[in-house]
Amino acid sequence: MSCQFGNGHVKTTFSFLKITISVHIRTGTPDDMPAVLELIRELAVFEREPDAVVVTVDDLVRDGFSDSPLFHTFVAEENGTITGMALYYFRYSTWKGKTLHLEDLIVRESQRGSGAGSALYAAVIQQGKREGVRRIEWAVLDWNTPAITFYEKSGARVFSDWRVAQMDEEGIRAFCERTERLRHEVEKTSDNQ
Repeated sequence: MSCQFGNGHVKTTFSFLKITISVHIRTGTPDDMPAVLELIRELAVFEREPDAVVVTVDDLVRDGFSDSPLFHTFVAEENGTITGMALYYFRYSTWKGKTLHLEDLIVRESQRGSGAGSALYAAVIQQGKREGVRRIEWAVLDWNTPAITFYEKSGARVFSDWRVAQMDEEGIRAFCERTERLRHEVEKTSDNQ
């Protein structure tokens, strides 16, 4: 795979696919966030979680474009319309140091197969190289076999022995309530002794 950036366009050659793609890829801006949110919602439907998205355009603008942004985006554009996006952020690995996490990469269903997804993927990897990261990581659903095949052909390793762990807002609330109750019980016990 080779990546070339210039004037907002990315020309990407994927030797393992024997194709060359020319797509307009650029860094996302606050004005792009309504389209990015539409893509996030489309991804949630694709991933069979249509009601899971609670983030708003205001959240995206605040969190992605402050003095200390929590994420960055690339967008794919065709005729002035955003057709895809990649959202990523930096993490720190105790083993590797600075890493990059690709949170989401989505192309509108009507544009899939256009090469926009491959170009966004290449843009993220090239960004990681420029930033000097030692690893780029992301999650892929085990039933998304076309994506798994693509990633493996590109040189990525897809691990089957790691599990993703998450705690949602309800889990966080319940955990904190339990630990607070336990703390009070311990304090009462020590006061009675």
